[in-house]
Amino acid sequence: MAVADDGVAACRINSPIYVNEYLRYAKPELQIKGFAMPALRRSARIYSMLNKIFRPIGSYGWRPDIVHETYYSRNGFSPLGSKVVLTVFDMIHELYPHLFSSSDRTSEFKKIAVDRADHVVCISESTQQDLVRIFGVPVEKTSVVHLGFALTGSEVVKLPSKSRPFLLYVGSRGGYKNFDRLLAAYASCNELRNEYDLVAFGGGVFNAREHTLIEGFGLNDSQVCHIGGGDSVLAALYRQAVLFVYPSLYEGFGIPPLEAMSFDCPVACSNTSSMPEVVGDAAIKFNPREVDSIASALVALSTSSERRVDLIDRGRTRLKLFSWDKCAQQTLEVYRKVLS
Repeated sequence: MAVADDGVAACRINSPIYVNEYLRYAKPELQIKGFAMPALRRSARIYSMLNKIFRPIGSYGWRPDIVHETYYSRNGFSPLGSKVVLTVFDMIHELYPHLFSSSDRTSEFKKIAVDRADHVVCISESTQQDLVRIFGVPVEKTSVVHLGFALTGSEVVKLPSKSRPFLLYVGSRGGYKNFDRLLAAYASCNELRNEYDLVAFGGGVFNAREHTLIEGFGLNDSQVCHIGGGDSVLAALYRQAVLFVYPSLYEGFGIPPLEAMSFDCPVACSNTSSMPEVVGDAAIKFNPREVDSIASALVALSTSSERRVDLIDRGRTRLKLFSWDKCAQQTLEVYRKVLS
């Protein structure tokens, strides 16, 4: 970002090689410097190498006042004299290192990028606290800027036939996402498995291990099913679900609960990391490490229409605290602080 003499800021997105639909169809005034590429198999490493070569901003003859790095790299690419702002989304690699390959250097590069930055934006107070505690970053070098949400979908979508009401899970399912304990909680309670199905949206179809786990719990493909699709399908699922369940052990922020609230879908979620910060009093919370706690929360919410109505009302109020416009405005305030 560069600020002209008249005080007007000009922004440029430097993304030499990208696979990103948002950038592909972005407005021309964003001044995107780069080339859209197809999502080819095994292309990630090649694209990454090309980006390391072509990423330096100086090659475009532009000297920005601020360079905002949106992920972690070992080498900086801002020209001399430019301030550097970095966004840190979570501290999952540091808190759950066993979930990642020994060759994964994300945490190492994150520390280098944090040390290099003039200021660090954290997407939640939880992430900020973890960053300060784990990396020893001075808190005054950080700011919290919450994310927004923007899922829309007004068209009617025909979903796969579901004869019973269902509980909805969204996203990837491995590791800290804690889907296995959700399955165990669902299977452990006759009231849940006899009255409701469990629908998992996104994250790819169930793998062999998950099928084995589902069968081991005595469940079948009708009770626990996977549905894929785009935003319109997800919006339709939020509208029709009895509740949305978010059992993650850790989240840097967590957009899905806000998406669910925006479609009047009551939320049950973990009481850890950033999730209480995001949902406030607009969700029923449980201990994600205890199967009984998850099951009790799901039963309490699914069997009480009064509780669901109350959480829907609270959710509508909670949503007013989060938007992309607010995120953009607070990010701009960070830029002004850095330049001052």
